[in-house]
Amino acid sequence: MVRYEMDQLSATFAALADPTRRAILARLTEGPATVKELSEPFDISGPAISKHLRVLEKAGLITRGREAQWRPCQLDATPLKEVAVWAENYRRFWDASYARLDALLTEMKETEQ
Repeated sequence: MVRYEMDQLSATFAALADPTRRAILARLTEGPATVKELSEPFDISGPAISKHLRVLEKAGLITRGREAQWRPCQLDATPLKEVAVWAENYRRFWDASYARLDALLTEMKETEQ
């Protein structure tokens, strides 16, 4: 079995690949929450939620504090900035493609008239 270190962007995408984890992150945009609070909307076990939280924490998308017996989770959106930078290249590609299509449609319209 080959082992390798996952780069930050890959870890972020892997964490975002699951809809439950995306929903947890969406909830955390409202502010910190306990594991119990995060598990309420889901029909899955506490250990399953904890596993999702470990994936998010390992990807650097959440931090977990300690307040008495509680371990509130908090969003850390820093890794999402790398995703935005990565996606920006594709936005520029699509913008350029649409600009070329607009130019072609304008040219075709002028040719028809």
